[in-house]
Amino acid sequence: MLGAAGEVDDAVQETMLRAYRSLHRYDPARAGFSTWVHTIATNVCLDMLRGARCRALPWDLGPAATTGELGAPWPPSAWVEPMADSRLLHAADSGAPVDPADLAVRRESVRLAFVAALQWLPPRQRAVLILRDVLRFTAAETAQILDSSIASTNSALQRARATLDGHRPAPADAPDVGDPQQRDLLSSYVRAFEAHDIDGLVALLAEDVRSGMPPFVWWLHGPGAIAAAMSAGDACAGDRLVLGATANGSPTLGQYRPDQGGALRPFALLLLELRGNVVAQIVTFLGCGDRFPDFGLPRSLER
Repeated sequence: MLGAAGEVDDAVQETMLRAYRSLHRYDPARAGFSTWVHTIATNVCLDMLRGARCRALPWDLGPAATTGELGAPWPPSAWVEPMADSRLLHAADSGAPVDPADLAVRRESVRLAFVAALQWLPPRQRAVLILRDVLRFTAAETAQILDSSIASTNSALQRARATLDGHRPAPADAPDVGDPQQRDLLSSYVRAFEAHDIDGLVALLAEDVRSGMPPFVWWLHGPGAIAAAMSAGDACAGDRLVLGATANGSPTLGQYRPDQGGALRPFALLLLELRGNVVAQIVTFLGCGDRFPDFGLPRSLER
């Protein structure tokens, strides 16, 4: 709903406080406990979203860059932030074994929620989409959570899906740690990046690849532009990449950079979208090193 880790933590805390204070009014005859708590959480999020601008990714804010000038960074409130998929997938998990095909659909729902819902949908439509398509509540439960009719929530869901159809991102493969092709592609990307092998890296990119680096609006389109930017300097020399947990429906790589003492410290979190056997999109989130443990990444690396 919120797209920002700090706001999510605040919302969780507020939800728990409201639930604790209202626990004496909970009536199991009227709603299941999960439905009741999600009602509180949804209202907290809707309260927080009043007057807030939609969050974005660099390509939503302007054309691709033609120079190497990054420009001034935008504030954190402008950007969709990375969130570990486990926080949503576990919330939707009933505890029963999950079919791999169903898990792939759920991961794609998470990806759409992050890259489209947060950017294009008004808050209540966003809530309906996430409650129905990601958290898997029924139409009746969703109507109860939003204090609305089933017909109204179904209508909002139809409008939300229609909006997503109009802004649907390019197809991407759902991340699958058991897929040898995906593992090989990510391993090849890591090797080429760490070796500063520009030709090897470009060979792994889709023709329509795009690469952005929040908090900067600056972004690149096409393998040639990315190769030119990499050839302009060696800022990443000595950096290491480590595979992390999936986030926003995409594989992640933690980028570590040597500090003045030579220790490797978190520098950026990369989200890669894969399509077939190539990388179709790269989002490099700067300044989120303190959140590396959220993605199963260590706080530092040995050289």
